[in-house]
Amino acid sequence: MTTQTATKIAFPVAIEPGDEDHAFGVVVPDLPGCFSAGDTLEEALERAREAITLHMEGMVEEKIEFQERKSMAEHQGNPDFAGWIWGVVDVDDVRETHRSVRVNITMSEGLLKRIDSHAAARRMTRSGLLAEAARRLLG
Repeated sequence: MTTQTATKIAFPVAIEPGDEDHAFGVVVPDLPGCFSAGDTLEEALERAREAITLHMEGMVEEKIEFQERKSMAEHQGNPDFAGWIWGVVDVDDVRETHRSVRVNITMSEGLLKRIDSHAAARRMTRSGLLAEAARRLLG
């Protein structure tokens, strides 16, 4: 039996240097809205890996197209990141491992209405909300 390994994607990350009073902030320019932080550089990069994976899973579930990634040099030329440190975070390509599968479930009509209301208030789909709730419950 052979085991197939997931394809890795390398994301350039901009790291805002931390100090005694502030954590290291990490921004993933190729994934707008994806960021994290950590008290140490190592912790910040590990949390960035988690944030990238979760962000990509959300994009797959919501069927959001992935934009073409830019080179590290292009990102380094962005004045918003002047003075920041640059690194690279490798993650599994979740597009290969998180293909959407349609399921048929049964629940009370009242619960379904509450789920739909909760999802609408957060501008989410029913599927996105249920998937997020399951991820939180399962860890």
